[in-house]
Amino acid sequence: MPIFNYRAVDSDGRAVAGRIDASNLTDLETRLKRMELDLIDGAPPSVRNPQGSKRIPRRELIHFCFHLEHLARAGVPILDGLGDLRDSLENPRFREITASLIESIQGGQTLSQAMEAHPRAFGRVFVNLIRAGEASGNLPEILRRLTDSLKWEDELVSQTRKLSIYPAFVGGIVVIATVFLMWKVVPELKQFVNSMGEALPPQTRALFFVSDLLVDYWHAALLTPIALAAGLGILVNTNPLARLRFDALKLRLPFAGEILRKIVLSRFANIFALLYASGIPIIDAVHTTQNIVGNLVVQRGLEHVEQLIGEGQNVASAFQRAGFFPPLVIRMLRVGENTGALDEALTNVCYFYNRDVQESVEKAQQLIEPLLTLALGCLLGWIMLSVLGPVYDVISRIRT
Repeated sequence: MPIFNYRAVDSDGRAVAGRIDASNLTDLETRLKRMELDLIDGAPPSVRNPQGSKRIPRRELIHFCFHLEHLARAGVPILDGLGDLRDSLENPRFREITASLIESIQGGQTLSQAMEAHPRAFGRVFVNLIRAGEASGNLPEILRRLTDSLKWEDELVSQTRKLSIYPAFVGGIVVIATVFLMWKVVPELKQFVNSMGEALPPQTRALFFVSDLLVDYWHAALLTPIALAAGLGILVNTNPLARLRFDALKLRLPFAGEILRKIVLSRFANIFALLYASGIPIIDAVHTTQNIVGNLVVQRGLEHVEQLIGEGQNVASAFQRAGFFPPLVIRMLRVGENTGALDEALTNVCYFYNRDVQESVEKAQQLIEPLLTLALGCLLGWIMLSVLGPVYDVISRIRT
């Protein structure tokens, strides 16, 4: 359905402008009437604004779920609650989506059905949970769990960003320092060392060779990493086998791979526990989580788990055969099944991974700083040894 730009006035005579889905101008006027707005003029359908392709910020979704939950608990009708939220939202795209939700619900759809028309804003997990809340009559509780889950995701992203910002910053300084030394300092030192007429040791020849390469072929040194990164990105995004091998390689990286595995499984455990606790069947919950883990290897493992559960195996055995959960988690799942408290066991699994991820990120931050300092020290030591070694040999012979 095309999007129309419109100008209208509300019941108080205030001018209102916005964008909304409509089939034509007549449909646009009808939809605005339902919103108690009188159409002034509407632009004909045009190419969708680039904003429409952007995802809604997670903070906006947290704000949306939190306020809609409290309005629902207070007994405010869903249409009135959405109307209040529409007027308070700061993101223009999300405001338009909320207005579209109101129109769809007024047209006879449920909230989950209206959300399905906006997959970039409300993902599959989000819609399934809202549908479960509508079916069980416990929508406020589902909204509370969604709020907690979104906050958890936000904290997880923040922890992951902390893990990458410091290495990127220090690594950038190391690269800049290396380029400056090789580009400016080493060529001048090379002239001085060569003027002594001494035979150069291997480490000095290697240093001068690297410096000459960087000076003479700087454009290749600059473009090659960019071209390799772009080529790898295209290959991974277009070739499923390359994507599978790349995701497997990420999980096998020393230290970082283990942290990545914990982050992926933490995300899965959190969403899986949320879906199951909301009344969604286990096999449907496993199927839904396959597209949110962000790693093709783990996704294939979950597909295998879904198949095993569909064949009649219990949850603990299926996850044990998948091979990517540690024995402690399998034990918790088995106890949960035997006691009939699988939802509590899943909550414990989620807590286990949340704590493990946080501790791993903190350890990584403590370890990265000395490693990068050591790398920079080794680089400077190599340069100083390569340059000062021949000078020291000359001075030693003069003294003797």
